[in-house]
Amino acid sequence: MKAYRLNRLFHPRSLRCFDVAIDHGFFNEPSFLGGIEDIGRAVAIVAAAGPDAIQLTVGQARHLQDLPGRFKPSLVLRTDVANVYGKKLPRHLYSRMIENPVEQAVQLDAACMCVNLFQIPDQPEVGEACVENILRLKPLSDRLGMPMMVEPLVFQPNEKAGGYMVDGDDQKIVPLVRQAVELGADVIKADPTDDVSVYHRVIQVAGGIPVLVRGGGKVGDREILQRTAALLAQGASGIVYGRNIIQHANPAGITKALMGMVHDGLSVDEALALLAG
Repeated sequence: MKAYRLNRLFHPRSLRCFDVAIDHGFFNEPSFLGGIEDIGRAVAIVAAAGPDAIQLTVGQARHLQDLPGRFKPSLVLRTDVANVYGKKLPRHLYSRMIENPVEQAVQLDAACMCVNLFQIPDQPEVGEACVENILRLKPLSDRLGMPMMVEPLVFQPNEKAGGYMVDGDDQKIVPLVRQAVELGADVIKADPTDDVSVYHRVIQVAGGIPVLVRGGGKVGDREILQRTAALLAQGASGIVYGRNIIQHANPAGITKALMGMVHDGLSVDEALALLAG
């Protein structure tokens, strides 16, 4: 049954996926709301550009699923909420699963669910909570045929990086990705390594589970397109970008440019030309 939903997530020609993440409001971090203050408008603009999927929460999935027609993007449902992203962390950190996550995903006609796997310096309890979330989710996911996307995130020390800054060290990303696969992930959503040329190690350690690469913080057009081309060349099965789409001056244009790279093999210059046009 999972294969049926995965067929809605991955493009039939390229067998890759471009998922636009618009679930940032779930985490109570003011800086995450840039570009999505009017989330209904943001979802409508991105959906019209035709990515394979849009990642949303239980409270905002309606903005996608209320759109008429058969050809809108598939829903990826965010199933956990956390308070680990601020520049100054609160005294108590948590990662909590929504109630009845698979049932809610089925009710919302999702094609996949997404759950975090954090590795935060000196915060092992948060990592333990993530593992518990995944262990609870896995048998429910299998029973109802709902694919589980696990998002392994290695954080830099907060006092050094100041907020939502991931660690691109491949020596840390690779084992966490492997743990996510060992826990039963059907899809991996992982950060790029600082040295993109070694990303094949992430693909290898995933053992055939498709790896979608996160976009991270907002960067310039050429940089995000060059990075995307390099990651696809390393074997990535697609991308999950958020702020590089929703905070772009032309969200529809950058979505179409990236879709051209992911599914049609456009070069960086061809994608830039498409964006400019």
